Amino acid sequence: MREVESVTRNAAPRGAGAALRARVPPGGTRAPDEVLDLFLDWVASIGLEPYPHQEEALLELMAERHVILGTPTGSGKSLVALGLHFKAICQGARSFYTAPTKALVSEKFFALCDDFGAEEVGMLTGDASINRDAPILCCTTEVLANMAMRRGEATAAPYVVLDEFHYYADRERGVAWQIPLLALPRTQFLLMSATLGNTALLEAHLRARTGREVAAIYSENRPVPLDFEYRETALHETLEDLVAEGRAPVYVVSFTQRECAERAQALTSARLCGRETRRRIAQALVGQRFDTAYGKDMQRFLRHGIGVHHAGLLPKYRLLVEQLAQEGLLHVICGTDTLGVGVNIPIRTVVFTKLCKFDGEKVSLLSVREFKQIAGRAGRKGFDERGSVVCQAPEHVIENRRISARPRGPQARRRRPPRKRAPARGFVHWNRETFERLIARPPEMLVSRFEVTHGMLMNALQREDTGRGAGYRALLELIDFSHESEKSKRRMRRRAAALFRALRRAGIVAVVRDAASGRPRVRVNEELQREFSLYQTLALYLVEAVFALDRDSPSYALEVLSLVEAILENPRVILVAQARKRKGELLARLKAQRVPYEERIRRLDSVTHPQPDADFIHATFEIFAEKHPWVGDESIRPKSVAREMFEGFRGFVDYVREHRIARSEGLLLRYLSQVHNTLVQSVPAAAKTDEVYDAIAFFRAMLQRVDSSLVEAWENLREAEPRAASDAEPRARFPFDLALHEKILAARVRAELHELLRALAAGDYAAAAAWVRQAADDPWDAGRFERALAPFLAEYGQIVFTPDARRADRTHLKRSGQRRWDVYQTLVDPAGDELWALEGEVDLEGEKDPADPLVRLRRIGS
Repeated sequence: MREVESVTRNAAPRGAGAALRARVPPGGTRAPDEVLDLFLDWVASIGLEPYPHQEEALLELMAERHVILGTPTGSGKSLVALGLHFKAICQGARSFYTAPTKALVSEKFFALCDDFGAEEVGMLTGDASINRDAPILCCTTEVLANMAMRRGEATAAPYVVLDEFHYYADRERGVAWQIPLLALPRTQFLLMSATLGNTALLEAHLRARTGREVAAIYSENRPVPLDFEYRETALHETLEDLVAEGRAPVYVVSFTQRECAERAQALTSARLCGRETRRRIAQALVGQRFDTAYGKDMQRFLRHGIGVHHAGLLPKYRLLVEQLAQEGLLHVICGTDTLGVGVNIPIRTVVFTKLCKFDGEKVSLLSVREFKQIAGRAGRKGFDERGSVVCQAPEHVIENRRISARPRGPQARRRRPPRKRAPARGFVHWNRETFERLIARPPEMLVSRFEVTHGMLMNALQREDTGRGAGYRALLELIDFSHESEKSKRRMRRRAAALFRALRRAGIVAVVRDAASGRPRVRVNEELQREFSLYQTLALYLVEAVFALDRDSPSYALEVLSLVEAILENPRVILVAQARKRKGELLARLKAQRVPYEERIRRLDSVTHPQPDADFIHATFEIFAEKHPWVGDESIRPKSVAREMFEGFRGFVDYVREHRIARSEGLLLRYLSQVHNTLVQSVPAAAKTDEVYDAIAFFRAMLQRVDSSLVEAWENLREAEPRAASDAEPRARFPFDLALHEKILAARVRAELHELLRALAAGDYAAAAAWVRQAADDPWDAGRFERALAPFLAEYGQIVFTPDARRADRTHLKRSGQRRWDVYQTLVDPAGDELWALEGEVDLEGEKDPADPLVRLRRIGS
């Protein structure tokens, strides 16, 4: 059976999913047999026949058992998950779908919208919050883990699907897959993966914690069989052969983003698609915006029939590649191993360029699980009779084979180049036998990765329940129930105690006497904002250090940004680019000063990425580490990416171009998102000044502008649906109310107006139109902006856009109603007259936190 996303998108017409929602009886039903019959009737109605393992899994779910489903990719695990969601809808209960990546969560979100209707499905990924009160909620697994820690057994999650469950053994993130199993004993779980391995210990733990039986269902039968091939030809020859043999689409697997881009560039000269395909691609690209630094390269690759797909790309580019691939227009996609976690790209053949990769500590051969996760994506049920997995021999082996094949003889021997050696670094040798071992062996056993963190402790302490299952005791119980050894549990109890003492010393929590019972209980500081959290390991350092800053300093907001960046992981590619740029600038100065070569080299060796306030950060961190021994090997990491952008009011595209990091646009976007979220959630409200709120609004506006494709796609889907009579009142999608937080509102208005001014000053009137709220009866397009500013430019020549022109006192908000404000933004001119302004309004009637720009422009004039 095809995966459910293929069912809804390829077999059933748009809106056919509403037929599944319509199968729910009036008033619902709790009868398992009736729920199963209704669901199987729907499956039959769209022309599908379940596989035996699907029927078995559905029966076990209806019998209230947990199900561990380990079947190959493409064997219909999504249909089983769909059955569990249908069961929840029939019972009037809530269900969750979780996955490790935002891309997979959003893919399943839209698929479930097709199946149940947009109003019935919501999404939470940390960056996006859409229809969060819906009965079916798609989220990253970390989001569910945080909810489970915050609410415990009170979490309204009676049914949970944990997809890609092999992440349970992930060194960094595995704890998020274990927490729901520990904190939600009343929940029925469906755990799914193509590479689970032996799960006997997991089954025993789950049965003991929940008191519910566990059904483990495994199958090795693939709907689309795989064939395996080891090639010793150059990559472009291998791909040309595969395309000519009708084995496209081909996914070429690399393990770094740089390799993906280099392979795509090298393949533009290969014969991979014909003239007609290129014409259709060009037609499909009409209207697409490639307005970032990497956009031109991306467009060129696509026009050659080559896609690029990895986490360094902006989401809108990844989405475009997926759409073109689904339409059959891309024969080759160069991507990273994220393919192994459900990237929505149709694949007939997977090509491994390597069988080794850097795992964060060293270069090593792929594990069996990693290999099978990626290889399993080959072959599409309903489209392919077989899938293919091709492994390339090491490049030096291929080159030496080519050299050996040249004509022999005295003259040829003298001209023959020397044989190539294996790379000295970043390489572990593999051969045909390595490939065959990976094919034959079963996946490794899943290993528990439970660990105690600040965020976990804070979530437990903030539980509303004050009974025995709340607070610090809840964390200790979680440790007791964890799947770790007794020795490991003792270590984690000690760490939990150390973290708790650190929170008390920082004033974040206090032990008080309960007025009713007289017993001691833990209370979290009431002055912390509602969103306060400590998800970063060193977030507690941030909380302590920020109060050591001088709030009256003109650089206070920049110093807060430095502290925020210092606790985040280093975006290595960006920092290397910063250092490269600084070295280039220094080298030019030294050459101009005629500094001797040896001195130039010595001074260049000391150049690194910018680290403002590094002395203060290192000094305060040393004091912090002395008070908090649990810090251990953790280190502080001063840097200035977000600060550099905010201080210089640099735009996203300009910054990418300036530092030549086009291949890593997505990395910069994610890093800025982390900075924004840490500013919002981990900087206490008492430490936030107007300038700090301006920084938050600056990054929010930038993130919204760079890539809002996900929210826009959902809005289009929702608006296209007829609303039922019973749904006259839409569910609140954004519980945060801007009207109640005027400092945040003012900061966001300033940030959006400054982006508008940037575009107007540059004469980019099309971009300016994107920064105002458009009214159907009074739109502002590029032509209207040009006409409105013509008198100003005739008199003054230009709009000044300097730091002085962006001062907060040049933006004015004046309340004109309960949820309405008039807005005035002064236009600064070279003469200093300042007689012109933008005039507009903000209207939050019926809205709380709009995703679109806030200001509706009325006029530009004197």
